[in-house]
Amino acid sequence: MKKTITILSVLLAVSVSKAQSFIQAYQDRANMVSQTNITTNLQQFSNLGIKTTGSTNNANALTWIKNKYISYGYSASQIAEDPFTFGSTSSKNLVITKTGTVYPNKYVIICGHFDSINGPGVNDNGSGTSIILEAARILRNVPTEYSIKFIHFSGEEQGLRGSTHYVNNVAYQNGVRVLDIKLVFNLDQVGGVMGNNNNTVYCDQDQAGPTSNNAAAAAVTQQLRNCTALYSPLQTAVDPAEDTDYIPFERKGEIITGFFERIRSTYPHTSNDTFANTDPVYIFKIGKATVGALQHFAVATSASSLVMKTKETVSNDSLEAVSVYPNPSKDTVNIELPGTHIKDFSFEITELSGKVLLRKNNETKINVSGLPEGAYIGVIKADGQTAVRKILIER
Repeated sequence: MKKTITILSVLLAVSVSKAQSFIQAYQDRANMVSQTNITTNLQQFSNLGIKTTGSTNNANALTWIKNKYISYGYSASQIAEDPFTFGSTSSKNLVITKTGTVYPNKYVIICGHFDSINGPGVNDNGSGTSIILEAARILRNVPTEYSIKFIHFSGEEQGLRGSTHYVNNVAYQNGVRVLDIKLVFNLDQVGGVMGNNNNTVYCDQDQAGPTSNNAAAAAVTQQLRNCTALYSPLQTAVDPAEDTDYIPFERKGEIITGFFERIRSTYPHTSNDTFANTDPVYIFKIGKATVGALQHFAVATSASSLVMKTKETVSNDSLEAVSVYPNPSKDTVNIELPGTHIKDFSFEITELSGKVLLRKNNETKINVSGLPEGAYIGVIKADGQTAVRKILIER
């Protein structure tokens, strides 16, 4: 996605609209976003290599995403591959449908691309891919009034090829709208860079033609800002929607919005768009905002009794709440465990490839002065749980 800054883009988040109120069940589900899952997904996405549309790696990435949905419990009838071609290139989009309870034929689309060029594309757009996967995992058994389509597009880097095909051949057929779309919510390049002050996310707003949908799109973008304030620690700013997979929808008059990183990374579209050059904590926070907003847009049940209870639910006693600091670090890494009950734990530092460099048991102050400057993975295990954190060593 190519961004230009306007005066509007620097406006900070306004107070939450009275039309939107905090819903505890939405927060409970937003808190189920797992830093470990985000980090693991980013690593696995990176290991799939350069995912140029039409390549074997691109096809492998689609299979990897599909297998994630199967592991979450989505059925074969909910998962559809959407093939398309341009020139001599063939590829596929992946579409997963979760049916709504009140409006089964009206759809909230959450989408992002998984193809990359010149590098593994961990920021652009493994970051959005990992968040969409977490949202799908968490909301699988949560009733929503509107249906949700989780769409992973290919061909974005070659000119929005996959999303253009989907709009012109699935959502619209022979120019006639056949898919009733409530709105399109896109995530692209939300990876940040470790070490930046990543406390703000852009909410994309439609400011282009056709103008007939601009007012409704502005209202949806404001709702996205409100949800971000309600369900995540992030601030928001607005910038114009452009050059990513919601644009083919926008050109048909559909309502669009989306997330994009506030401090723009220079690594996308290069060989350096790697796991080491992202900020997984920032992605985790955007994940919480995404789950909160998606529930609002699709009108999820507010009954707390229906919230999934899993070992990955973040609470004061969940290992997922572990803190590893300072990060970046020079000589020492401190581990702050959640609650008071965890007495027996292990901590490993590995290379990004998985090679173990350091292993300690029941130590909360770790000497890392012997490690070269670079990015590493910290793995904490206790009480049958595992938490994964990215650690940056600076000299």
